[in-house]
Amino acid sequence: MEEKLNFVIITGLSGAGKTKTIGIMEDLGYFCIDNLPPNLIKDFLKISERTEGKINKICAVIDVRSGEFLKDLPSIVEELRKDEKISLKVIFLEASYEVLVRRFSETRRKHPIDEKELKGSIERELMILRSIKKISDHVIDTSNFELKNLKQLIISLLSYPKLEAMKILILTFGYKYGIPIQSDIVLDVRFIPNPFYEEELVDSNGSSEKVKDYVLKFNETKEFLRRLEDFILYLIPYYIREGKSYLTVALGCTGGKHRSVAIGEILASFLKGKGYSIELEHRDVKK
Repeated sequence: MEEKLNFVIITGLSGAGKTKTIGIMEDLGYFCIDNLPPNLIKDFLKISERTEGKINKICAVIDVRSGEFLKDLPSIVEELRKDEKISLKVIFLEASYEVLVRRFSETRRKHPIDEKELKGSIERELMILRSIKKISDHVIDTSNFELKNLKQLIISLLSYPKLEAMKILILTFGYKYGIPIQSDIVLDVRFIPNPFYEEELVDSNGSSEKVKDYVLKFNETKEFLRRLEDFILYLIPYYIREGKSYLTVALGCTGGKHRSVAIGEILASFLKGKGYSIELEHRDVKK
């Protein structure tokens, strides 16, 4: 069965959080377009189909900045919902009048509808967007939302697996070259006996099976891995709850060639098996 193209339209009131939402969508792997005129939607979706699945998650912000073109959005949405190749969701963001006024005052940005007073601009925008709000799948009042809570709600509305909501980088390094500054969690594996001092292993690195076998033959390594896996699995949901999209777990040994590389690859494989999105980088293995 052919995979559907996921298309999300973010719309709603100016100052209600569309910019923050599109940032969340980018973190979730969506190709995002701000201020896409409705009459260009079909053309862009056709272009994305030619990427052979490379672009299969698209998010577009469409609002009053589209001017006269905005009136075409309801009919376009109706037509897209009939297309069996597209999974479409329309999310409408709003906020209370008091909150919108405060946000515009704090940012000192001009409202896209240029009435004499901000109140008139907001009221005019509400009237223009009334028909679009009616066709939306979800309406979110962001008046009292923190960014982390908004992200969790978006993930929930999109039925997006929480496991995929965080990208985890397993980064190995050598202490003699310095601790990576982007590290969120730093773990020292220099307590494990060093393969560097084994003649048959000195020229290999932790990616080789013989080095991994050497590292894993020690009881302390096995116990460390068991506790490490439990520790990381315990922490990840709390990082996600706080709205964190990227987590870097840094593993260090003396030179960044043997022990940290072996443990890093084992941990990466374990987390992939649990469904997490994992990247693995051996910073110092070739030094």
